[in-house]
Amino acid sequence: MAQPGSHVNSVDNTYRRKWDREEYLERARERADEEDGRLKPKSKVPPVQRKPLKHRDYEVDLESRLGKTQVVTPVAPLSQQAGYYCSVCECVVKDSANYLDHINGKKHQRALGMSMRVERASLEQVQQRFETLKKRKVTSSFTEQDLDNKILKQQQEEEERKRQRREKKKERRVSSGLSVIVLC
Repeated sequence: MAQPGSHVNSVDNTYRRKWDREEYLERARERADEEDGRLKPKSKVPPVQRKPLKHRDYEVDLESRLGKTQVVTPVAPLSQQAGYYCSVCECVVKDSANYLDHINGKKHQRALGMSMRVERASLEQVQQRFETLKKRKVTSSFTEQDLDNKILKQQQEEEERKRQRREKKKERRVSSGLSVIVLC
């Protein structure tokens, strides 16, 4: 066994890390200097002035691709892939809800050069807007008779489509050699 006074020749087997405070203080100073150096060039760039949000002057076409089947290939260009393509941001969005979110979103508006702030409207602008909306409402007013006529027309078109489908079925049966029995 080891003598109590012979610990001078013993092996250090504590396996604990010894911290050199000066070394770590020096590393912290170097890291702080690097971070200060990174932040300074960014602050020298003047902020970009963007226009406030405004109304779209075009109609968003969501119905054109509705219900259509498309073959998806991995080598097709972005504009011809499945989904809705944004030519401003050059990205493809898979459904109409996400496409609307995208074109109303921050990334798309910034690409158009607009900020997400809305210009404050004056009293005169609001009054003019109300007047234009009133004029539009008066010219495009519907009566109940117009609505009834539209409903009747749709019902007639639907009946005509059903009749044509029935005739096509009968023709297929006759051409395939099956006998048609009509019970009344």
